[in-house]
Amino acid sequence: RVGDWHLWGSLLGLQVLAYNRHTYETVAQRLIITVIPAPGGEPPYQGEFLVGNRNVEELLPAATQEIFLQATAGVWERDDLRVINITSALDRGGRVPLPIEGRKEGVYVKVGSHGTFSPCLASAASPQSRFRCSLGQQPLASCYDTFAPHFTIRWCNLTLLQVWPSPTTPGPVWGSGVLEEGGDFQPPTEVTPQDLLPGYLVTLLVPLAVAVLLCLLLGHLMCCRREGV
Repeated sequence: RVGDWHLWGSLLGLQVLAYNRHTYETVAQRLIITVIPAPGGEPPYQGEFLVGNRNVEELLPAATQEIFLQATAGVWERDDLRVINITSALDRGGRVPLPIEGRKEGVYVKVGSHGTFSPCLASAASPQSRFRCSLGQQPLASCYDTFAPHFTIRWCNLTLLQVWPSPTTPGPVWGSGVLEEGGDFQPPTEVTPQDLLPGYLVTLLVPLAVAVLLCLLLGHLMCCRREGV
C-alpha cells in the first residue's frame, strides 16, 4: 500500500509499505517518479473498455498493452492510440470472482486518440445499444470484433469520452525584486483617523445603565415589597 506521497513540481514521491501476513514483517521503500507531460497533450477522444477475461496485473506488461492497442486499432481505425489508464474492476465496485479456474476480476482500459471515434464504436455506444443492453441483448456492432480471442470485451460497458483541454489561468508575473533606478517608493496611503469616542461611550454606558436599572428593581423588590411595609 502507499503510505504517503508528495509532489515536487514534476517529481512524485511515493512511499510504499509492504508487510508479511504470517510474520508481520514490514518493509518500506520510497520511489521517486518523474512526471512528464504527454507529447501533443492529452488525447481529446478517449474510450474505456472493460476486459472481462483478464486481471489487472496481466495488462501491465508493455507487450500485452501493445497487443491490446493493435486490437483496438481494428475497431477504432486509428494508428495513434495509446493506453491512458488501467484500473481493476474491483476498484469500480466489481465483485470478487469465485475461486473457479478461468474466472477473472476484469480490467478497465482507457485508450486515447487525437482522431474521432469510428462508426463502429459510435454505434456500440449509441442509445439504441444501451437500450438493447438493458434488455439483456448484445449491443449493435457494425464491425468485426478484433479483440477476440485474446480479450473478451464487455461492450455494454463501453464508454466514449471527449476531453477538451481546460483553459490555463496565467500565473503571476514575478519581478526582479529590485527597485528601478530613479523610481520612488510610494508607501501605502495612511488610514484616515476615526472618532472612536461615540462607540466607546455606547459600549460603556449602555451596560452600566442596564445594571443600574436592575439594581433599582432588585432593591425595590427586596426593601419595599416586604410584608408589613
